[in-house]
Amino acid sequence: MPDTEKPGKIVIEGVTQEGETFRPSDWAERMSGNLGTFQGRRIQYSPFLKPAVKNGIKCVVLDRSLKDKDPEQYRQIMEFAERNKLRFCDEIPGDEEPEETGEQVAAPESS
Repeated sequence: MPDTEKPGKIVIEGVTQEGETFRPSDWAERMSGNLGTFQGRRIQYSPFLKPAVKNGIKCVVLDRSLKDKDPEQYRQIMEFAERNKLRFCDEIPGDEEPEETGEQVAAPESS
C-alpha cells in the first residue's frame, strides 16, 4: 500500500498482485466516473481521479489531496483497490506519467 501522507498522485494499476489483468476491462472509467460530472452529454473526469494507461495497462490516477477534500470517497477507492489486490505505483517520475485515456463517454439516450 502506498504512503498516503505524501503529496502527489497514486497510480492504481489494473493488474492484480498475482499479475492477472483486472476485469471488467472498463473498471478505470467506471471508477473515475464516480467523481466525474456531465457537461452536455459527455463526462468530464475529476482532476482527483482519472482513468489512464501506463505501459499498456489501464489504471486510475488518484490525487492524494482527495484524502483531505473527501476522506470517505478516498477511503472507498483505496479499499476497492486493496480488496481486489490491485497493484499501486506510489511514485510517478515525470517521464513516466501515465497518459490520460482522453476518452469521454457520452450519456445514454433517454427514451
